[in-house]
Amino acid sequence: MKKRFGEVEVLHGVDIEIADGSFTVLVGPSGCGKSTLLRMIAGLEHISSGEILIGGKVVNQMPPKERDIAMVFQNYALYPHMTVRDNMAFSLALAKQGKAAIEQKVGRAAEILGLSALLDRFPRQLSGGQRQRVAMGRAIVRDPQVFLYDEPLSNLDAKLRVAMRTELKELHQRLKTTSVYVTHDQIEAMTMGDRIVVMREGYIEQIGSPLQLYDHPVNLFVAGFIGSPAMNLLPGTLRRSGSGGVEVELADGTRLAAGRRAGTDGQRVIFGTRPEHLALADGSGIAAEVAVIEPTGADTFVSCRHHGAELAVVFRERYPFRPGSTIHLQPDLARAHVFDADSGRALAA
Repeated sequence: MKKRFGEVEVLHGVDIEIADGSFTVLVGPSGCGKSTLLRMIAGLEHISSGEILIGGKVVNQMPPKERDIAMVFQNYALYPHMTVRDNMAFSLALAKQGKAAIEQKVGRAAEILGLSALLDRFPRQLSGGQRQRVAMGRAIVRDPQVFLYDEPLSNLDAKLRVAMRTELKELHQRLKTTSVYVTHDQIEAMTMGDRIVVMREGYIEQIGSPLQLYDHPVNLFVAGFIGSPAMNLLPGTLRRSGSGGVEVELADGTRLAAGRRAGTDGQRVIFGTRPEHLALADGSGIAAEVAVIEPTGADTFVSCRHHGAELAVVFRERYPFRPGSTIHLQPDLARAHVFDADSGRALAA
């Protein structure tokens, strides 16, 4: 499936199969095409080429109202002059459903979302979180085949976003309706999705479960995008040993074993290691200068530098480090990643 705006192609041959009942998250930086793709599924954007199927039926020429989808927007899109009850009932009233059926569906959705006591209020009398619940309630009453969410939590404060993530996940577990969710926040993607589609500049970089993407990124972009703090990426040179294994030689000559994997001797590579996969070592491993120490209570986040490269470490223990001091870090080599420096592709183990 492709999408062009004039001569500019913004989606380049996107091909995704979304399983019935799944919660799929489209994630990527701003401008990567994820919201355009969602709007194409909804019927709000024309498809330049390719097909969209919902429930096995091609819907390219169908108007949005006939696609049996419900969309929840970032800005709630509630009618300010209508009560919560009337906002939630509006689409059902348009479809000329009976009063009793409307009351039953609105009552059920309000109960699921904890809105029963707010049905006679107007949007201006609600908090941001409550307004977003009303927007979701308006979608639920339609009992669609697919829910489409376009960054629905981005207008909420940090604490409320975390709470609403949990509510949305619980809602999906209860309703089991196929859901497609767009966000630029990879923490949101990791915590909510059964399956994540990582996008960049109109291309799909990788599709998989949250832990597949975290543990086995296929390239440098996914490695750096998924995970917070981000994966550490250190430039080096691949060195093949006589036993068939490889080592990565860093800028200061430090050699790190990288197991058996593809690559040629002398190849420019990037060595990747997660912040929690670095342990304090006694004089061996990677020498790093401590820059900033950030205790969070449960963990201690330490920002270091190694020959101009940033290095983040997460310790469960509490160490009396001082800025400017040198520490040695040993990566968990069983969980290390090696990428080709030119193409960015992961070297197969």
